[in-house]
Amino acid sequence: MIDIKGLTKYYGKGESRFKALDDVFVRIRDGEFIVILGASGSGKSTLLNIISGLEPSDGGFVSYDGQRLDQMSEKELTKFRRDNTAYIFQQYYLLPHLTVEKNVRLGADLDHNKEYLKYIEAVGLSDKRKKFPSELSGGEQQRVAIARALAKHPRVLFLDEPTGALDEKTGRLVLDYIIRLQKEQDFTMIMVTHNGNIAETADRIIHMNSGKIVSVAENADKKTAYEIGW
Repeated sequence: MIDIKGLTKYYGKGESRFKALDDVFVRIRDGEFIVILGASGSGKSTLLNIISGLEPSDGGFVSYDGQRLDQMSEKELTKFRRDNTAYIFQQYYLLPHLTVEKNVRLGADLDHNKEYLKYIEAVGLSDKRKKFPSELSGGEQQRVAIARALAKHPRVLFLDEPTGALDEKTGRLVLDYIIRLQKEQDFTMIMVTHNGNIAETADRIIHMNSGKIVSVAENADKKTAYEIGW
């Protein structure tokens, strides 16, 4: 269970200071698939970064089964993220001197997972596994980042616009694979996206505006990645 209580976050100083998160409360159950929607600047990515432990809050706290992130030392927080979470960023963050296979193996090694090649195959990059990031398109690099995160076997997977760089055909394929794997392995998944159609595949949808959660809706009629609009 992830408890988010009273999260507040400011950016900037003086007259340029603004509140990115404004007293956010929400609870996320183990094994849920959550989609966070909202316009640019609504606080979606900030919320994701704080829940995942990448950023501190200025008020409130996040706890995992009663274990508060704000009460951990930097060393404890690093270990917690390594052992429990994976994050798929918009910017990919692949290591340029490593091949596709070795980038994905980095994630797999954190969980002593020897079956990392199946994740490369699942995102359609078996023929590119000896290539370096500079030899790949943006969409291909995003698929490597997705495979690397999944190979880690995270307890909680965070995704920031994971299909943003993918064409529709590849986006559906990758989204379908992530959703199926999430059900099989029963990890919690929290995704930020501008694609409102993707919300139809989630268990719950969180809508944000101006740093606040304006609604949390249960999705009674979940669809597959191939049933939604794009």
